[in-house]
Amino acid sequence: MRHKRAGYKLKRNVAARNSLLRGLVTSVIENDFAITTVPKAKAVRPLVDRMITLAKEDTLHSRRQAAAFLRTPASVKKLFDKLGTKFGQRNGGYSRIVRLGWRKGDGAELAKIELMGTELVKRAAERAKRREERLKAIKEGREGEEGEEQPES
Repeated sequence: MRHKRAGYKLKRNVAARNSLLRGLVTSVIENDFAITTVPKAKAVRPLVDRMITLAKEDTLHSRRQAAAFLRTPASVKKLFDKLGTKFGQRNGGYSRIVRLGWRKGDGAELAKIELMGTELVKRAAERAKRREERLKAIKEGREGEEGEEQPES
């Protein structure tokens, strides 16, 4: 029995497991999401939330703790500059796991771990892009109509 043994082993030794989890956390922070298997996503989620909680209290000590865990200085910078302020008013629940289906090669169930709020930003950007395209098309249509009318008059 595994009484008082929290966490996931992921069929790896301690060093390999820590390296895998650190890499996944860094990837989630840099890209706002990562696609992996469901057990790995469940193991990474509390670590991502812990890093964002560190970023909410922007002190030298918390920066050094995050830098000791994360792989790249760019991820530490993004964590404290963008994500810490973004989730400043939120009390937990910074990430979520979305199941994607089964992987073709080995049949493993895939999941996407993503930061909350990123889908809203992406949707807003797509909406703004479509709006600009529509306005551009309307403007080009009006200019074309005006150009056609002038030679006829």
